[in-house]
Amino acid sequence: MTTLANRPHTALVLIDLQNDVVAGAYRRNEVLDAVNVLIARARAARVPVVWVQHADEALAAGSEAWKIVAELTPAAGETIVGKRYRDAFEGTDLERVLAGLGVGKLIVAGAQTDMCVRSTLHGAFARGYDAVLVSDAHTTVDMTQRGAPPPDAVIRHTNMYWSGQKAPGRSGGIVESGRVEFGESGR
Repeated sequence: MTTLANRPHTALVLIDLQNDVVAGAYRRNEVLDAVNVLIARARAARVPVVWVQHADEALAAGSEAWKIVAELTPAAGETIVGKRYRDAFEGTDLERVLAGLGVGKLIVAGAQTDMCVRSTLHGAFARGYDAVLVSDAHTTVDMTQRGAPPPDAVIRHTNMYWSGQKAPGRSGGIVESGRVEFGESGR
C-alpha cells in the first residue's frame, strides 16, 4: 500500500542497538530477545535486515560504545547504515539501500523510542513508506530527571499513537513481535 512505485518488498529495520545506546535501557534483555527472534524470522523468509548505527561526538564511530550489542550479530551481506541524526534517512544512504531492494514497507525495532525510533518512523512515513513499529521490540532509557515520562510510559504512548497512523496511500501501525508476518522474499 506504499506510495512508492515498484516497491513491493518489506525490510526489517533495526535502529541503534548499540552498547551505550541500550546499556541502561528499559527491558533491555526482553527487547533484545524479541529482536533476535525477528531477525531469525526475517532471514528465514529472505527479508532484508537493515541495521542503523548512530555516531556523534558522544558516541564515537569505532568505539566499544558505538558497536552493535554482542547479543545481536549482523550477517554477511546485511547493510549497516551509519547516521548522525535521529531520523535514519537524514544524511544517509538508507533511501538508496531500500530503493535498491524494492522495499516500500518497513518493520521497525530498536532504540531509543522517543528519539531515533520515532524520528525514523515519521521520516519513513513522510517519504511514502508504510512503517510498522514492533510494539515489544523498542526501548528507551530513563530520562525522568530531564522531564520525560518514565520509559514504560514513553513506550506505551508511542505504541498508542503509532497504532492508528495512516495517510493517503500509506499505513503505519504496531504489531507484537510474535505476530510479525514477513512472508516469503519480503512480499
